[in-house]
Amino acid sequence: MGFVKVIKNKAYFKRFQVKFKRRRECKTDYYARQRLILQDKNKYKTPKYRFCVRFTNADIVCQIFSADLDHDVCIASAYAHELPRYGVNVGLTNYSAAYCTGLLLARRVNMKFGLEYKGPVRGDMDMGEWGMEYFEGEFSMDEDDSGKNAFCALLDVGLARTTTGSRLFGALKGACDGGLDIPHSNRRFPGSKRGEEGELETDNDMQRKYIFGGHVADYMRKLQEENEDDYKRQFGKYIAAGVGADDLEEMYTKCHAAIRADPNKKRDATELGRFKKGAANRSREKKSYKVAKMGREDRADRVRQKLLEMGKKSVSVMDWKEDEADVVEEKVEEKVEVEEEEDDDDDLL
Repeated sequence: MGFVKVIKNKAYFKRFQVKFKRRRECKTDYYARQRLILQDKNKYKTPKYRFCVRFTNADIVCQIFSADLDHDVCIASAYAHELPRYGVNVGLTNYSAAYCTGLLLARRVNMKFGLEYKGPVRGDMDMGEWGMEYFEGEFSMDEDDSGKNAFCALLDVGLARTTTGSRLFGALKGACDGGLDIPHSNRRFPGSKRGEEGELETDNDMQRKYIFGGHVADYMRKLQEENEDDYKRQFGKYIAAGVGADDLEEMYTKCHAAIRADPNKKRDATELGRFKKGAANRSREKKSYKVAKMGREDRADRVRQKLLEMGKKSVSVMDWKEDEADVVEEKVEEKVEVEEEEDDDDDLL
């Protein structure tokens, strides 16, 4: 048998350094994070903002973060479960909902910092005006020399795959339309593809279709024609809410207008919150589990009561609650009488 060199010996394990905790948990891509948060030294403590988009099974989370020395600071946030306040009660995790969530976050950031950039209203635009904000495939925002610049942030997708047509880019599109300056290209939006000669071809009609829920409407019509039972099972919540395939575009158009009108709309009293009940029905009483401190008289009474229960009759009556003392003394006397009777019976035996 030939010589086999031991690679992982004692020296290897003594010098082994584990990776960061969130890397071991497959939660953070530190290779990407390092490039998103590092700032030039000549910019001193100027923060570098990130537009973070995360998806769960039932929600979409859009947040603006800046990195500090030992923690991240959340500047603003928006969630898809807030969309029912603006008229969207179903389909809270699709591409159209991602666009609405990004738009909601952008309007909140602009309102917080007093920025006046409104962004294009997609419902009122002609198809010839789509894509005018891209110069040679890269997003460019018009700068106003007289006012403040738009809020600039970098897209942070986490560990998600940046495939063409991903919902990530729906949230990105909504945030840019709402007034945020997020550097990106238009090659990953729905309908974008490479031509035969390698040139990029974008499909503005497809983008509009996805923003206003047209892809969902097409699937609803198709499923309803093929199998009515499958349609009722798949779109049961749409049917219960009275939303059909022809109502989706109007629903999202009104949602966009409502978000622009009031991005910080308060939660309705009937809306279920963290405690699974409306704000109007939530108990406002503060519970206290702290044991009340006993006073001097209460402590003295407690000691005297224990002494009487032990059978000691000569207890000072000073500061004693007479009513309680009489009751305790009667019990003690009855107990003594019973014991004396038992002793007499034993003597007779």
